[in-house]
Amino acid sequence: MGSFSIWHWLIVLVVVVLIFGTKKLKNVGSDLGSAVKGFKDGMKNGADSADQPVPPSQQLDANQARDNNTVDVEAKNKV
Repeated sequence: MGSFSIWHWLIVLVVVVLIFGTKKLKNVGSDLGSAVKGFKDGMKNGADSADQPVPPSQQLDANQARDNNTVDVEAKNKV
């Protein structure tokens, strides 16, 4: 009762294919593969850009960061 035999896995595979269909499973696989590839590319690009500091001309101070759509509030603790 510990591990499943090959027959158990085949039955599960057949049930999954019957429920979702091969086209949907193929789409899920390709979406997952592209997501993993994008994540790896992002991690590689993030490591490259993390080594380079942001120039002061691109940094914003508190006055420049404000926008008309932004609401500035203070958090208060309940007593």
